[in-house]
Amino acid sequence: MSVQRILGIDPGTATVGFGIVDKIAQDSYRYISSGIIQTKKDQGAAQRLAIIRRDMITLLEEYQPEVVAVESIFFFKNAKTLVPVSQARGVLLEAAATSGYLTAEYTPMQVKMCLTGHGRADKSFVQESVAKLLNLSQIIKPDDASDALAIAVCHARMTLPAYAPAT
Repeated sequence: MSVQRILGIDPGTATVGFGIVDKIAQDSYRYISSGIIQTKKDQGAAQRLAIIRRDMITLLEEYQPEVVAVESIFFFKNAKTLVPVSQARGVLLEAAATSGYLTAEYTPMQVKMCLTGHGRADKSFVQESVAKLLNLSQIIKPDDASDALAIAVCHARMTLPAYAPAT
């Protein structure tokens, strides 16, 4: 089996989380990198989206993933942030597609279910599962980066014939 590189994205306007993993075998992964794209609150929407797009293209060029997995918007508690986050998602998906990358989308519930076996698992349980699956000695911070890694691992596991949640 060949190694598959996956870029996971946790979209946002102020902070976009990213995480890169290599799927190296059936249910075996290698942590490559993670971090955030950050924009300033005093910048206008167009400026923020331009920064997100530019930095996304830089990540794609640097890490050259086979696929980009992005968290989809399934349910939103705060209607005020729904439109800006949707715009950021659009820019991220457009940058990936324009650069020639395949994309996949997963809801938060799908990610939680895939990593923990529980669709309503709390954030700390998901973070611990990510660290365990990636053989990391501690959970990744900030939360946005850990969430992006969870999305990347979810994609890797969803493309397996069968998967067993981490325990």
